[in-house]
Amino acid sequence: MKIGLAIHATDLAMSPIELAQEAEARGYHSLYVPEHTHIPTSRRTPAPTGEETLPDEYRRTLDPYVVLAGAAAVTRRIRLGTGIALVAQHDPIALAKQLATLDLLSQGRLVFGIGYGWNREEMENHGVDVKRRRALVREKVLAMQRLWTDEVAEFHGEFVRFEKSWAWPKPVQQPRPPILIGGAAGPTLFAHIAEYADGWLPIGGAGLKVALPELYRAMEARGRDPATLTIAPMGVVPDAAKLEYYASIGVTEAILRVPSAGRDKVLAALDAYAGYV
Repeated sequence: MKIGLAIHATDLAMSPIELAQEAEARGYHSLYVPEHTHIPTSRRTPAPTGEETLPDEYRRTLDPYVVLAGAAAVTRRIRLGTGIALVAQHDPIALAKQLATLDLLSQGRLVFGIGYGWNREEMENHGVDVKRRRALVREKVLAMQRLWTDEVAEFHGEFVRFEKSWAWPKPVQQPRPPILIGGAAGPTLFAHIAEYADGWLPIGGAGLKVALPELYRAMEARGRDPATLTIAPMGVVPDAAKLEYYASIGVTEAILRVPSAGRDKVLAALDAYAGYV
């Protein structure tokens, strides 16, 4: 089981570019950063953390694609992931090019962690019909895959349409960078993973042992091998017993939570966790 890191990168926290260098030097497998384009001040949507007040880092989130490009320029080995990208809020043609360029410049180290979104106001400001966001994300990702793999790509869907087109660069990783979908266990999520993705990014590990057989069945129904899946719980606060349990049930990567804080606190966390690498 591999050990990665996730930080909510902000303008007040340790530079995620420096963090990528420090993480690589300590042998960590990956670094993930989240996405929020903006945070409307309304709290019509409750905080996903369950707290009454949304933590300050949500309103100060850095752009993940710029962050990962900067990290790619100063590292050579560590995997660089979005955790998670809000696909519904993007033009898929432009996002496909951004990600392919990032995979090219990082020499094939991109991990595309995606989600359906939780902040209703944020999505609505982008013109997203919140009730249909799962179908929208699915179609946008399918369209992006065509741009990544076909020499002449076209797509004709409900939400996304483009005529026969050339689009370069292609990602280094073929047929695509790994796509990991975040979210709670359920038939829709598992059907989407089995159809167009490569793994699951659950938040924490609660209920994994019960849920994984359902995901495996969804993969088998699509004629895909469950053994190829990446299972990577995010936001893990580690201890030896927990990580041993994760490994025993089929988790392939544990993504440990790093505080969104200054350099001293972040490096202290990296050093405290280094024994698990």
